[in-house]
Amino acid sequence: MAAAVLKRCVTSVVKVKCLSPLISARRWLLSAAYTDTKVWEATEKDPQNLALLASVMDRTYDRNLPVSSLTVSRFVDNISSKEEVDQAEYYLYKFRHSPNCWYLRDWTIHSWIRQCLKYGAREKAMHTLKNKVQYGIFPDDFTFNLLIDSYIKDGDFKSACSVVEEVMLQEAFDLPSTQILSLYALGSYLATRPQLTVSEERALGASLLICGLKQDDTVGLSALLLGNALLGKVEISKGIHAVFKGMPLFWARGYLGNALAIMERVAAASGDVKLSKGTLDDVNDLLQKLAPTSESDSSGEESGDEEDKKEDTLDEDDQAEQAKLPQYASRFKELSIQLESQGKLDSASFQALVTALAQQNLAAAEKPDLEQYESRLLAWEAEKRQLIQREKEMRAKAEQEKEERLAAKAAAQQA
Repeated sequence: MAAAVLKRCVTSVVKVKCLSPLISARRWLLSAAYTDTKVWEATEKDPQNLALLASVMDRTYDRNLPVSSLTVSRFVDNISSKEEVDQAEYYLYKFRHSPNCWYLRDWTIHSWIRQCLKYGAREKAMHTLKNKVQYGIFPDDFTFNLLIDSYIKDGDFKSACSVVEEVMLQEAFDLPSTQILSLYALGSYLATRPQLTVSEERALGASLLICGLKQDDTVGLSALLLGNALLGKVEISKGIHAVFKGMPLFWARGYLGNALAIMERVAAASGDVKLSKGTLDDVNDLLQKLAPTSESDSSGEESGDEEDKKEDTLDEDDQAEQAKLPQYASRFKELSIQLESQGKLDSASFQALVTALAQQNLAAAEKPDLEQYESRLLAWEAEKRQLIQREKEMRAKAEQEKEERLAAKAAAQQA
């Protein structure tokens, strides 16, 4: 009996020990203080009847007149259910296609993402973000962080990477916290070994490359290596035009050559900078997949959309780059051996490296973000008060002009 009880106790301890990393994982994602809505909800509110606001906007649009950014802001701020999120999406779209489209306020965009997260309509936030040109949703770094973190905490790394792609397209990797969250999302998603379309390879490659430029260490250089390699795969498969279309990248050929240049840079460096062994393995797998298909259908994968299927035509320069593949593969093997002999390969996987980066640095990166956020809220409130005051003055002026017109009309009738 005692032996059986002891066995159960030991088993329980082992189970707790095995689960503890999963339980503590959330600690090094964004803290409760960072994602807490109390600071946002404590800002000055302007309570409104949404049905009345919607009616006013509909009548205004029917008369081909512009709706003010303040009216749209009030509607978004007063959302109180998921159904009202759907209504707000419609008016964001209408506003974007109106003469006042350039004046959608930053706080309205932030409030929209907050409300979507609050009322379980995160898919609406993602839809408007992916269709930003149609809705005008261009979030700031802090707002991006909230959305990325929400997907990471749910284990939905693919969607988190979709948000990171939007960060990349806006070139908004300025905050260290955004860099860390983005690299963690990218590393975690790639660790699942997904079957990537050409569009996904291009997006992930560009995200890794641009974000990796912000980190001058093993993580950053490994991200640069993998990012260049993924873009190089697209270049060899589909041509350089497929790489640059819609991407904030320099127009220059030879992305696989750039990946090798990262390896040469690390080999020549005198410091303690290394490359992830797992990342080199990924690049090696990538080169092996390219080799047998470089002369025929280069990718061997379904592109997933019509845009990619149109990029199959390779010009002479693309074919010249494709012909360098054996040379790239040979040089890669040489550099891999050199790096290993120099002790410049980190045995940790890229996912392990970005996980360690998040554990060590994310908490410290939050403090300046929160301070900046509080200052930004104060600035937004001040700007909102100015708009409200201006609105009151314009209404008073319009009312005065109306009274003057009525008085003039009455005087004319008496005469």
